[in-house]
Amino acid sequence: MHVRSGDKVVVISGKDKGKEGTVLKAIPAKDRVVVEGVNMMKKHLKPSQMNPEGGILETEAAIHVSNVMHVDPESGERTRIRHEIKEDGTKVRVAVKSGKEIPTVQYDKN
Repeated sequence: MHVRSGDKVVVISGKDKGKEGTVLKAIPAKDRVVVEGVNMMKKHLKPSQMNPEGGILETEAAIHVSNVMHVDPESGERTRIRHEIKEDGTKVRVAVKSGKEIPTVQYDKN
C-alpha cells in the first residue's frame, strides 16, 4: 500500500471528498485505511459497567485506500509518491510534485 499510518492524506472521492486528515490505521489485508475525521459513523452503545450511561459514540470507519492521496509536504496539494534510494542505501518515499521526502512517523508498539 502507498499509505502508512501517520501519513497526511486527502480524500479524492466519495462523500468526504476534499477532506484532509492523518491516517490513524492502515489495514493492508483489506486495502483499507482509517482517516481522522473522515467517514464518521455512529455506534449505539448499551449501558455497561465501563460506560454506565450508554449512548451514541461517533467514530471513524475505514475507507478504501484508492480513495486517498498523499498531501505534498511543501505545497499542501495532493500528490503521488515514488521511492528513491539515498546515497547511504536507505529507501525513502518522495512526493512527485515537489521532490520533497515524505516523513515517516514512528509509533511505539506498546
